[in-house]
Amino acid sequence: MNLLRLSVPVVASVALVVGLAGCGAVGGPNETSGTIIGGVLGGAVGSQVGGGRGRTVATIIGTMIGANIGANVGRSMDGNDRMRTAQILESSRTGQSSGWVNPDTRNEYVVTPTRTYESAGAPCREYTMRAVVGGQPDTVYGTACRQPDGSWRVVN
Repeated sequence: MNLLRLSVPVVASVALVVGLAGCGAVGGPNETSGTIIGGVLGGAVGSQVGGGRGRTVATIIGTMIGANIGANVGRSMDGNDRMRTAQILESSRTGQSSGWVNPDTRNEYVVTPTRTYESAGAPCREYTMRAVVGGQPDTVYGTACRQPDGSWRVVN
């Protein structure tokens, strides 16, 4: 992947997603994080399609679709789901998947830490979350770092 070739469409798409995420702040931090993560990933995938203006359009469309998917997953999570995700990030081995079904919403989640590293003295983990929300399967990729208070915060 040539980052210089992708930079203009991806940067424009990320700016669009961040702007839209600010408008949807009522949905809370999970929805906003999901929107941003999904938008960035969707834009990156879309930027691989076509050339010239077609690539730019594909990047923007990919960003919008990814942002919507990410927002749906983030919006669907309640406090119990966030707590379970944090427990998995804290204690599961890299590559070990753990899942649950929320008894209230019937949404299903499977979280898999995919990489562990340290950043600014804090442990960080990349992860994949497969979710079935309202019967629709979605996949979200993200990175979270442990905060000084022991909680985990999504950083991208």
